[in-house]
Amino acid sequence: MLRTEALQSASNGIIITDALKYDNPVIYFNAAFQQLTGYTDTEILNHNCRFLHGKDRNQTALISLKKSIKKGESCQATLRNYKKDGTLFWNDLYIFPITNDKGTVTNFIGIQNDVTLRKKAEAERHHLTKILDESLNEIYVFDVKTLKFLNANFGAQKNIGYTLEELKSMTPIDIIPNTNKSEFRKTIDVLLKKNVEKIEFESEHQRKDGTKYPVEIHLQLSNLNEKDIFIAIILDITERKNYTTKLENKVEERTQQLKKALNKEKELNNLKTRFLSLVSHEFKTPLSGILTSSLLISKYPLTKHQEKRDFHLKTIMDKVYFLNNIINDFLSVEKLETSKENYQITHFQLSDIINEVIYNAEILLKDGQQIKAPNNIDEISLYQDEKIIQSIIFNLLHNAIKYSSEDSIVELCINQGIEFTTVKIKDNGIGIPEKDQENIFDRYFRAKNVINIQGTGIGLNISKNHIENLGGSISFKSEEHVGSTFTIIIPNKANK
Repeated sequence: MLRTEALQSASNGIIITDALKYDNPVIYFNAAFQQLTGYTDTEILNHNCRFLHGKDRNQTALISLKKSIKKGESCQATLRNYKKDGTLFWNDLYIFPITNDKGTVTNFIGIQNDVTLRKKAEAERHHLTKILDESLNEIYVFDVKTLKFLNANFGAQKNIGYTLEELKSMTPIDIIPNTNKSEFRKTIDVLLKKNVEKIEFESEHQRKDGTKYPVEIHLQLSNLNEKDIFIAIILDITERKNYTTKLENKVEERTQQLKKALNKEKELNNLKTRFLSLVSHEFKTPLSGILTSSLLISKYPLTKHQEKRDFHLKTIMDKVYFLNNIINDFLSVEKLETSKENYQITHFQLSDIINEVIYNAEILLKDGQQIKAPNNIDEISLYQDEKIIQSIIFNLLHNAIKYSSEDSIVELCINQGIEFTTVKIKDNGIGIPEKDQENIFDRYFRAKNVINIQGTGIGLNISKNHIENLGGSISFKSEEHVGSTFTIIIPNKANK
């Protein structure tokens, strides 16, 4: 009765089986066993305890258990068992044989311990360990006193390039370049003083192969087997840094584009302002001349006054031509600025446009001025924008006439090679001052010696832009009071 009372009061589940009977049935169980499993007396007594396995009988531990029982030996196994309601519990089972005076095993005593909570904790710990070990982030554990690494996960070993054995002989200082032990100790001192729970900072790591990469370090103090340790979680922030750099570059690019757009807008506003200024200033003089000549023509109705009428008609034509040139120049600038200029590339004879240019220029000649035309150009042809080439040559010829004195000669020379055609316009005019020559192609710029001569200061700029857009170039040589020679080189065939 005393033994029975002791067995019944035990907190572990206890059963006794009869090894001399078929299938080793249960002949005794205590209250703890019944409370643990939930089965009734009749479901337990005289049955083999395999009913605890349910349908889950393909367990490795069961094979070892059966072998030991068959041999009559003690054994231990942790099994998946099931309560009457189907609930799984982990059973840490110890079995001991009982023999008689002849050495025959008469009974087995089974002591059961519910270790479900422990198994769950182990599973969770194993799962967390697996997650940490397989994490691509670097996780290091190192000793507080020696600073030597105690452990490092797979992600750390893979990224840093060292094996765990190699790391165990190293410290964080060995993988953080440009630092020393005293500096590192100073960094981690706030954790040792327990001023904060963890610290975060950016640094740089150096791999075994010598390459470096930026990292974000999360460091905290912990305890392992009553030993203070540091746990460091390292994030490789290369992509973040690259993204930041790309973002900064993109912002800079957008800023430059905005500045360019604003400058372009400012340039267009300046163009409009300049145009309005010309309307009020440059237009005023020729319009007054047109009005005056128109009124004076009416005062000469007789045939004998034809010469005076012709003079005023020529004045009107000159002024209208000047105004027309101003408008055309500003229209050309607007097209160039807004990229609306569409070049019309066609085949044409150069002599056709030269004849047209000279014909139009002769109207502008001063008294005694002459244009020396080129010879032998009938066979020269170009595959270019005919109107633009004509406009460029006429603009240069017009300048040569305008800035030359009476009784002077303006010479036009043309020579065609295999790939390029060269056009030169030479005059003996006022020339360009040496210190003004570097700015002569700038928009609105006018040399100091032509301030009193009508002009917009954009003709040469337009010509230069057009000729370069068509794959050519423009240059000049000039000497003040001697004259100027402008040279344009045009590809015989425009780039498609």
